[in-house]
Amino acid sequence: MSSTIRISDEDFLKFKEYFYRKTGIIFDHSKRYFVDKRLIERIEATESGNFRCYFNMLRFEASGEELQNLVNTMTVNETYFFREEYQFKCLVNSLLDEITQKKTDKSPIRIWSVPSSSGEEPYSIAIYLLEHWAGIDEWDVEIMSSDIDTEIIAQAKQGHYSARSVQHLPKTFLTKYFHYQDDGYQICDELRAAVEFSRVNIMEPSQVRAYRNMDIIFCRNLLIYFDDAARRQVAEMFFDAMKTGGFVCLGHSESMSRISSLFRVRKFPEAIVYQKPWEA
Repeated sequence: MSSTIRISDEDFLKFKEYFYRKTGIIFDHSKRYFVDKRLIERIEATESGNFRCYFNMLRFEASGEELQNLVNTMTVNETYFFREEYQFKCLVNSLLDEITQKKTDKSPIRIWSVPSSSGEEPYSIAIYLLEHWAGIDEWDVEIMSSDIDTEIIAQAKQGHYSARSVQHLPKTFLTKYFHYQDDGYQICDELRAAVEFSRVNIMEPSQVRAYRNMDIIFCRNLLIYFDDAARRQVAEMFFDAMKTGGFVCLGHSESMSRISSLFRVRKFPEAIVYQKPWEA
């Protein structure tokens, strides 16, 4: 960092605590260089001059625009199509059959993917349902996907991907669901229309109240950035957002059992997932 602006240890602690309260994301000292670099970028972009002036502006800005800019800068979005594919196999081979067998009406199956990142996960879910689930012809499915980062949501809606993002997709799927362009692959309009993207901070209860009656929630590799208190808050929020019998799929290094006793552990041939228990 060649800038003359410096972030002191006291500045780092102030920012770290503030960002945690706003997002649930906690930065330990190993992320210090990453945080300092991006803070300095925003201080320079806003012409604040120093951390103190920038931090005061950040806290008291009524519109919240700069906080959103900072969140967009601080969040990491790295994913690709068919990441941790075993959970998609579990979805079509086990989870959906149990959910549809228990349904007493023909209401849509609701799937929520959070965080959306640049859209690879929710679009992967849509492709997997179309290719591998026979019930897709009988059931309506609503796929929603959310993220705290407004820039990454815009990218997801656009649906343009690099060769690296699609490297694990069969070539037949690339031909069927994408249009090749000189600088990458554009997902087809039908799939873009199949996913509803929205900006949501899952640490803000007022923003997640609209998400109810979910049958399945994918929340993979997000909770690793939270501390125990924030993880419990997310678990309770998911519990409230789900129908009884619904499932939560976490990342391979995450476990709901260590976070909350609200969910029942279910071991399927393809994956371990977490279920909101059926009412007695």
